[in-house]
Amino acid sequence: MQTSTIKLYSLEYGNSKTYLVASLFILGNILLPQICHLFPMGGVRWLPIYFFTLIGAYKYGWRVGLLTAIMSPLVNSAFFGMPAVAALPAIMLKSTLLAGIAGYVAARFNKVSMLLLAAVVLAYQLAGTLGEWLMGATTYNAFQDFRIGIPGILTQILGGWAVINFLLKK
Repeated sequence: MQTSTIKLYSLEYGNSKTYLVASLFILGNILLPQICHLFPMGGVRWLPIYFFTLIGAYKYGWRVGLLTAIMSPLVNSAFFGMPAVAALPAIMLKSTLLAGIAGYVAARFNKVSMLLLAAVVLAYQLAGTLGEWLMGATTYNAFQDFRIGIPGILTQILGGWAVINFLLKK
């Protein structure tokens, strides 16, 4: 399994670059779901709302990830009605978990690998599934990402690794 040592950041809230970078990832998390929703079950299959949250949190730290995690679902829901308001608590829980876990793993290991990204994605999905179930979802619905979203989970791991390593080398 290939591991790359690249420059990872932990941007602070007082730094204007934090908001600029987060805005770009939020924009990505707005555009990608719009593309995925052109296809049947595109959102639940490809889980696009999490993609740029993972990349932002891993590459630029948990603060960029948290801004992206919170704003992306809210903006998408307000402007496009997706995710539906009823789905926002579960999606925001998973997004926030993703930002925290990705930021922590990046800071702890200071490198990126498919194995580390797989651990991040599986950790937020498992914790989020448990949280969704505790919020009242049926077990069947709580496990939806594992039943339907495997392509999205794999895209987060493989695509996230590729974007961090090849597009965001700096």
